[in-house]
Amino acid sequence: MIKIIIADDHQMVTEGLKSLLESDAMMKVIATAPNGYELLRILEVVQPDIVLMDIDMPVMNGIEALTAIRKQFPGLKVIVLTMHEEKALVKKMTELGAKGFLFKNSDKDELVNAIKIVNNGGNYYTAALTSKLLETYQTGSPAATHSAFILTDREIEILKLIAAGLSNKEIGDKLYISHRTVDTHRTNLMKKLEVNNIAGLIRFAIKNGYLQ
Repeated sequence: MIKIIIADDHQMVTEGLKSLLESDAMMKVIATAPNGYELLRILEVVQPDIVLMDIDMPVMNGIEALTAIRKQFPGLKVIVLTMHEEKALVKKMTELGAKGFLFKNSDKDELVNAIKIVNNGGNYYTAALTSKLLETYQTGSPAATHSAFILTDREIEILKLIAAGLSNKEIGDKLYISHRTVDTHRTNLMKKLEVNNIAGLIRFAIKNGYLQ
């Protein structure tokens, strides 16, 4: 029996995944979590074989959660669920220890196959994503876009720390400012860079050479 925890803030997605997985006799969903913070609390008391985790979650997103998991539960196998073909995010999450990537619209056979492969020690990238990853990935630092020039030194500093997976509190502690101030900077960064989530900030940071 493969024990699984699902971390996703959309209840319908969670219920759908649970139903699909438990239709296989080898799979058992032992817990669900609406965000990374709750996932870490659950991991303190239960030990799954696999965690299926979304990236964009409230309170603590997938990058923050995976950063914490690497420190607290280094042997835990995590498969990332995503809706977008974000090469920069795949690179970042792989560096943090993710063992697989799936799109949320993956069918049952692919989902079950991915879990079994990762559970047996392998890595799994959904075919649709693999085709994108096979394209040449530019590791150099491209010229900064126009938006980069309007960022303040403090915003660039916070952008780098967000992209490194730190939470608002951790960034505040590191820079000796309040977590509310960090949140304000984060909001301003999203407005300036015209992105709607942490994934967009990280993509910008990597593409513009702020995070290698």
